[in-house]
Amino acid sequence: MQKTREVMSWVIPILIGLALALLIKQYVFTRVKVDGPSMEPNLNNAEKVIAYKPAKIKHLSVIVFDAYGEDPSAKTHTNYVKRVIGLPGDKVKSENGYIYVNNKKVKQSFISEAERTSGTGNWTLASISKQNGWAKGKKVTVVPKGKYFVLGDHRSVSNDSRYWGFVDKDKVVGVVKVPFWTSTKTKRANVNSLAF
Repeated sequence: MQKTREVMSWVIPILIGLALALLIKQYVFTRVKVDGPSMEPNLNNAEKVIAYKPAKIKHLSVIVFDAYGEDPSAKTHTNYVKRVIGLPGDKVKSENGYIYVNNKKVKQSFISEAERTSGTGNWTLASISKQNGWAKGKKVTVVPKGKYFVLGDHRSVSNDSRYWGFVDKDKVVGVVKVPFWTSTKTKRANVNSLAF
């Protein structure tokens, strides 16, 4: 009896700790590893970041989402990290290296001029949806309700909404936050602080 009490005195706290860790991972935040160069120069391949689940998604938020079913080439359990450019109801277009949301130029201080102009292209939602066939015959002029339009920061290599369409709100894992002990101050600010 004494031995059972002694064992339970350390087993119960461990079980409670595990339960709390699982709840936090399920509802608050989870660690994510960046895979690939699509978010350079702000996030590097194999960099570890946090996806904060309760955060509100805004323009320029960097998000993690389940790409399976969004990108036709994504396999199950594949997460992408991209920057939100368009929220539901937004008109989005790219012209001469500038992104416009609702006819207002988006300040893209988080990437260089070369990164803005190389690979971004000139397009509207209507032109890229028709070109890539992801609108299924519908004329797309705004981001649909419950969806987001996302781009990678490294536009010339990023596989993003320009090619396969919108990200469903239900597929979003969380908003990316770079821990203060990693990366540079500028890169952290470009991921953590630009959302509006």
